[in-house]
Amino acid sequence: MTRNNDLVVALSVKLCHNKGCKLIDLKGGRNMAEQQELLTVATAMLDKAYTPYSHFHVGAAAVDASGKIYGGCNIENASFGATNCAERTAIFSGIAAGETHFTALLVTGNTDGPIAPCGICRQVIAEFFDADAPIYLTNQKGAFTATTVAAILPGAFTDLN
Repeated sequence: MTRNNDLVVALSVKLCHNKGCKLIDLKGGRNMAEQQELLTVATAMLDKAYTPYSHFHVGAAAVDASGKIYGGCNIENASFGATNCAERTAIFSGIAAGETHFTALLVTGNTDGPIAPCGICRQVIAEFFDADAPIYLTNQKGAFTATTVAAILPGAFTDLN
């Protein structure tokens, strides 16, 4: 996993400890340190969200196969159909950098329960992640749920057949 520096990891551990995150160790090489780093990046993205209409900030972080993490925030537009969700912003940032395969995604927001991707984001996630890739649904109150791409979008379109 690519780290900006050791301070990022220390901050993420403190953030989860203070907010009561229930990070879990999952199969497939996922570990709590990666989850904490994803949460730190996604949380930092909340402040970058452009939400003049809904005032609903969402942050996301996607990690590619090499371990590089891409952050994303939601970006609203007066033409609501032109709005881009945080999940897609993170994924598209990775794609713009030349990556097309991602291994984990974390989404967070200031919600009562864990925040989940919308339908369009779920289909985009299915395009660039394996079906068993972990998707972490969190909030800023410490809620944490781990799921997979297949679980959040059963029957996803995966090719043009």
